[in-house]
Amino acid sequence: MIRMTTTTSTATATPQHSADPRAADADLASQPVAYWTGVASNAVKNLLRDSMARYDVTQPQWWVLNRVAGAPATRDEVVAGLAEVADNPYDISRVVDQLLHRGWLVASDAGHLSLTEAGHAGRAEIKTLVTSLRAQVHEGVTDEEYVAALKVLRRMTANARQTSQPWH
Repeated sequence: MIRMTTTTSTATATPQHSADPRAADADLASQPVAYWTGVASNAVKNLLRDSMARYDVTQPQWWVLNRVAGAPATRDEVVAGLAEVADNPYDISRVVDQLLHRGWLVASDAGHLSLTEAGHAGRAEIKTLVTSLRAQVHEGVTDEEYVAALKVLRRMTANARQTSQPWH
């Protein structure tokens, strides 16, 4: 027997309708957030990954370069810090190996990773690309709208994590 646990909210929820990419603005409140966040995520990831591929760099490599550029860190610290955005638990460790092999990272005797001169140069080149792509994606979106959207997504994420329970 499956029992569903439900939580109550003081807010009145708008009825959920099927995903409709052509939904009118007046109907957007009834659209499923998972559909729209998935569509947006895939579109942005594909743009980034396709553009970075022209430079022979992957998005996870970009994440690692940025993480290590902020402050030298061990492999375990880099892996733990990027685990939530990686496609699987092994991606980031593989990326560290790729960047070490490429000569963009170096490991100290204590195991701390840092960027090499080539790593700094590659990161700077990709940063120019990413900045350009960000401007393209944000075209017509004010900083205020962007912040509001992220605050809503952050709150919805927290709500989902808080109410997420295994079936009893």
